[in-house]
Amino acid sequence: MKTPSASTVNDFGKNQSYRQAENLEERAKPSKSLISRRSFLGKSLAVGAGTIGAGLLTSTRTAEASGGLTSGDAAILRFLAAAEIIEADLWQQYNELGGIQDDEVPGGTGSPAYTEALAVLDEDMDQYIHDNTDDEISHFTFLNAYLASKGAEPVNLDEFRTLPSSQATGAQQIGRLTNLMQLTVNTSFWTRYRSDSLNPDFGDTLPQAIPTLAVGQHTAIPRTDADTTDPNFLQAIANTAGFHFAWVEQGGTSLYAGLAQRVNHSEVLRILLSIGGSEIMHFQTWQDKAGNAPTLTAVDPVTGVSVTFPDLNADGEILQTNLIMPEPTIFLDRTFPICSIIRPTETDGAAMAALNALTADGLFIGQPPAFFALLTQLAEAADHARHGS
Repeated sequence: MKTPSASTVNDFGKNQSYRQAENLEERAKPSKSLISRRSFLGKSLAVGAGTIGAGLLTSTRTAEASGGLTSGDAAILRFLAAAEIIEADLWQQYNELGGIQDDEVPGGTGSPAYTEALAVLDEDMDQYIHDNTDDEISHFTFLNAYLASKGAEPVNLDEFRTLPSSQATGAQQIGRLTNLMQLTVNTSFWTRYRSDSLNPDFGDTLPQAIPTLAVGQHTAIPRTDADTTDPNFLQAIANTAGFHFAWVEQGGTSLYAGLAQRVNHSEVLRILLSIGGSEIMHFQTWQDKAGNAPTLTAVDPVTGVSVTFPDLNADGEILQTNLIMPEPTIFLDRTFPICSIIRPTETDGAAMAALNALTADGLFIGQPPAFFALLTQLAEAADHARHGS
């Protein structure tokens, strides 16, 4: 395990406001400042930043005319940038409480009790959370910089950073894009990657590994310090986070594979394949760690919702915890031999499917209609892109 750097002063959310018109003009230029991850980190993960607003939705023809990107490629990159900003926001919250707070990923001061509960899944969980957070920040920073270098508008969701933070010790009190305290986690990814005969690309439905996580609303971070006082309930929170980590990253794994089939430019294809590959690595890591979640049943003292984490090794290979490599399954046509693959990878409607999944997860509970309208437009534009057009 790497030695954690000393925690930085908790000033991540201070003095980070955008100067809207000036910064938009600067970001449209392919300058060295565009490549500064720390600049994007400070401006895009902190509260109180200004907005681009309707500028996000200006015609992607501008990109084609000024920078060489097709309108479709620009739309795909823009939706992926939005998705990565959302991912970075949720991972930042996990890192503040259960990761490592340092110069690479500043903000928060940690929750020792939550960090200890996460370590039950793996002693290096704090390092993995830190590194996944850092990776997602790098993804959206790069995508926005690349868009700007081609004359296309980068994505900014800062006007929607209004959701409340956890009140537990260790969390910054800043506005958030995502809600980690009312999740409904779809754990069918677990059985999907262990089935040798079912594939959602064929319309198949896979069973839930943790059925009680897929109903009701569950918190994956301590909401207040009171959530850390009952060791059993705190472990349930950590277990929920472990499965949520894997769920988030399997979504990115499929999204990049689905949208890669729609791009035109070889350089854009290279971007999607390269970033998508890191999402695959994240997913396999988290899937392995989630399998270490201890068996338990807990009842949320605030909502009364119950969750049960069963012994996943008691019901055969479809739930077996150490089967973390994709089981060969049907692909393209049921008459072909089964093959070990990422799934799903269907390209039609891939962006909207991802947005719908994020919404069903509960991540956006509390966001206004304008937020959903913006993301829907971005997703529809990405899905409208066509290879060869």
